[in-house]
Amino acid sequence: MSTEALGDLSAQDLRARAAEALTRARARSVALTDAVDDEDLVRQHSKLMSPLVWDLAHIGVQEELWLVRDVGGREPLRPDIDDIYDAFQHARADRPELPLLGPAEARAYVKQVREKAFDVLEHAPMEGRRLTEQAFAFGMITQHEQQHDETMLATHQLRTGDPVLHAPEPPPARSGALPREVLVPGGAFTMGTSAEPWALDNERPAHEIAVEAFWMDTVPVTCGAYTEFLDGGGYDDERWWSLAGWAYRQDNGITAPRFWKREQDGWWRTRFGVYERLPADEPVVHVSYHEAEAYAAWAGRRLPTEAEWEKAARFDPATGRSRRFPWGDEEPAAEHANLGQRHLRPAPAGAYPAGASPTGVHQLIGDVWEWTSTDFHGYPGFAPFPYREYSEVFFGPEYKVLRGGSFGTDAAAIRGTFRNWDYPIRRQIFAGFRTARDAAPGEVG
Repeated sequence: MSTEALGDLSAQDLRARAAEALTRARARSVALTDAVDDEDLVRQHSKLMSPLVWDLAHIGVQEELWLVRDVGGREPLRPDIDDIYDAFQHARADRPELPLLGPAEARAYVKQVREKAFDVLEHAPMEGRRLTEQAFAFGMITQHEQQHDETMLATHQLRTGDPVLHAPEPPPARSGALPREVLVPGGAFTMGTSAEPWALDNERPAHEIAVEAFWMDTVPVTCGAYTEFLDGGGYDDERWWSLAGWAYRQDNGITAPRFWKREQDGWWRTRFGVYERLPADEPVVHVSYHEAEAYAAWAGRRLPTEAEWEKAARFDPATGRSRRFPWGDEEPAAEHANLGQRHLRPAPAGAYPAGASPTGVHQLIGDVWEWTSTDFHGYPGFAPFPYREYSEVFFGPEYKVLRGGSFGTDAAAIRGTFRNWDYPIRRQIFAGFRTARDAAPGEVG
């Protein structure tokens, strides 16, 4: 069943679906925090990230604010910690100095909040109020927790020490030889959504937008392709970089993607505590927008706009409609995309032929977040809901849009319309990219 079909469910079935989504998110939060000892939970592994124990308690505070207090109208459990876990009041670098809940106290708190949230879910009406219509608030909190789970996964990548997370290998490439690029037709299509019940405010409303025909990489740029840029002196040649990108590269001494190291026998990387030879066929990950932009310039191409990315991911030329996902409207399954921390690494290029779009673009969902050239902004008719701080306060040229999700993104927190954003200098996130180019007149049929 698609999420768009939530309106066809009874209130009790909606409650069951919401409960399942919340339970799956909590199981992942527990796995990520139980994987390390208490000393590791309270340690700040990087100034870029919060201690894991902060993320855990913050998940509980958001759930209490929206589900227990707002939807449920219940008395506050811990109003004394609201400010401590307000992400806007305290920068990540400063959070270890706050009077945080300890590991045992944080676990007890989120458990108590969840018990009350489930009681609210059992009795809350699923209609009559936008926040509870089709269980929106419960879907919003599910997505919030899964987003913090991906943040905690990124913290695990930054920690030092023996590996503590384990997962099976992703499937091999199964598509045979794929073309370098595919043509996406020009014209108008429907971008965004007004129908997806659990879509967040920046995905709304659906609107028509036109793009010119363009060519897009069939798969994300791989590590092997990126090493050609590296070994060809791309990081030392100012021609390929924007002014901001070149200044950032020089000021920070950046010479390769984060976690990469050149050895005598080639490139190696560190991945969740494992030091391994760089896999040439995997999408490159842990690159900033500036690095992606420089590679594209070196390759004689460019990064796609956000509208181009979404058209490639959703538009079906045969029907003229926009799908929920590249493969159709059904929820992601294991054969469609690498999601949910299932494999702890991007899958090789061509590993998910069942997830390809109608125009033949592969792996648009999962594996790596993909940088686009678009600044984060609201769509025409945007309205903040249920609070400005989710999206609106980030609108502007400081942030670039990323699309598609990564191997660390849960299926509940991704769809063809989902929009992520970050500073163009960010490298600790699971971000890669693919390139595009304009179609010449003679290339359009």
